[in-house]
Order: sequence, then C-alpha cells, then structure tokens
Amino acid sequence: MSAQETSRTALITGTAGFIGFHLARRLLEEGWRVTGIDGMTPYYDVSLKHARHAVLSAFEGFTAHEVMLEDADAIAAVFEACQPDVVVHLAAQAGVRYSLENPRAYIDANLVGTFNVMEGVRLHKPAHFLLASTSSVYGANEDMPFGENDRTDHQMTLYAATKKATENMAHCYSHLWGTPTTALRFFTVYGPWGRPDMALFKFCSAMLKDEPIEVYGEGRMQRDFTYIEDLVEAIFRLIPAAPVKGEPVSPDDSLSPAGPYRVVNIGGAQPVGLMAYIEALEKALGREAKKKMLPMQKGDVRATHARPELLRALTGYTPQTPVAEGVKRFVDWYLEEYAERS
Repeated sequence: MSAQETSRTALITGTAGFIGFHLARRLLEEGWRVTGIDGMTPYYDVSLKHARHAVLSAFEGFTAHEVMLEDADAIAAVFEACQPDVVVHLAAQAGVRYSLENPRAYIDANLVGTFNVMEGVRLHKPAHFLLASTSSVYGANEDMPFGENDRTDHQMTLYAATKKATENMAHCYSHLWGTPTTALRFFTVYGPWGRPDMALFKFCSAMLKDEPIEVYGEGRMQRDFTYIEDLVEAIFRLIPAAPVKGEPVSPDDSLSPAGPYRVVNIGGAQPVGLMAYIEALEKALGREAKKKMLPMQKGDVRATHARPELLRALTGYTPQTPVAEGVKRFVDWYLEEYAERS
C-alpha cells in the first residue's frame, strides 16, 4: 500500500507513547502529514517520551500538540486545525497493575478522553477512525484462541473495563453518525522504544544491574507476544480497510449489523511461555537472570492467544517476528539508546 493510495493526513493520539511513536514514524516515512497529541503524563519516564517526539520532529510533516485528552476545548482545537482524513486513537492510561493504584486516571483518560476524541471524529468525519483496545477485554474467558466475536463480559481490571467501554462507545457513535470505525485489540506488544513499566524493559534493566527479576505466576503464564513493527504493519494495512455496513469480508467478520464498525485482533496466534521469553532475553544479554518466583497478581490472566483470521482476511498479513528475534532487537536498542539514560 502506497501513501498515494490512501488519505494523507492522520491525527494520532499518543505520539509520544510506544505504539503511537512507531505508527507516526511509519506514516511520516510513507509521506503522510501527521498531527500528534500527547499529554506527556509522568506515568513513566517523561524523558523517553520527549526523545520519541524529538525523533518525529525531524520530519517536516509532523506537528505535535502537548495537551491532555480530558481537555475538551484543546482537543476540539486540534481537530479544527488538522482536519484529519484518518484518526488513530492510541493515547490512554495504560497498565493493568497501575489501575489498582490509581483507578481515577483510567476514568479520566480512557473514558472522558476518548469521548472528547469521538466528538472530534463526529464533527469532522474522517474516512476512518481506528482506536486501540486490548486483549485484556477477553478477561476471564478461557476459550482460546480468542476470536473477535467471543463474549467479552468479564474483564478482570478497571483498565480492561475502560477499554471495553471505549469499544462500546465507539460502536454507538459509528451507528449514530456513520463513521467507519475499527477497534484494534492488541496482544502484548513489545520492542524498541517500549514502555519502562512492561516486563521486558523491567527484566532487562534488572539483569544489567545484576538484580533479581520478579516472575509472576511462577513463570507458568503464556502470552501472544506481538513485535512492534508487526503491529504497525497491521495498523498501516488496516487504515484503508474501513468497514462498510452490510459488507463483511468473511463469515466470521465482527462487522456490526448496526453500523460500519468492527473489532480486529492484532496478534500472531503463537503464544509463548513466560520462561521462554525470559530465556530469549538471557540469550540476547549473554547472562542468566536471577529469578524471584511470585504468585499471580490481581487482574492477571494465565494466557492470551489471538485468532488472526480476520486480520488476515482484511490485510493479507499477520504478525510473524519470532520472539527471539524481537527480544534481540529490543536489547540492541536498549544498550545503544537507553541504558545511559537509566
């Protein structure tokens, strides 16, 4: 897909975040104009967020706005200035465990903030609205692999509940106002420029300091890990694949009967055990981890496993980077770009 075959102006929320940064860079490299929104919240190392924006700012087509999602007037002003063809809403209060400590942050950012973004979408009518959700919405569902049409009624944390709520909100707006909308369910994304609160980052940092890593669930958990460049490729291919009411692409399409809205899993359908993930990191760093084995934390699930058929039907693509390769790329980035700042 070339930039000439798609809309050329994208509004992306969360461009100083992990996924938003990578997607914005990919679109800029393809010749898009990108307007970015980020609140630069101190949930984790703000210097890393500024470093990501510095990379993006080297592109002539990038414009950044440091505003909070909860600021309705500021969000409205960005939409008015940008007039986007495509909106990709990635900004959110992330983190399963932090939702146990500061639940209000999830209500403010994920519910109120998403409402403000959807109001901008309603008024400016982009060709496609894509918003980030998470595999955490599958919650207590143990029937795997997870498919987009599976029940998602039993979320385990407030974080997951707010993300499911944003899916429902977006569906309502798609039905009421006709905006083509795709909710993207991400499965454990990792890679260079990742978040310091995520396991790979924390493990790498601790191991380089010869400190023990905390291994929850006694290491028996499994995750459908998705390398960041694979995730971005999938989103990039989904941008022109706006849903059309009454036109499913397969018998198992999650397309709504009430509007141009669908949900798409982005995962590789190859779950990897947590201990194998740690072994990949040990190999990449050339040292063995000291492991502190701990029980499951509140809100955690034993396993995730994506069913990728709908993504493949829409884009001809599914994530494919092996965990060993993805972890090695993360380590290379960490040692070169981040270690001296930590």
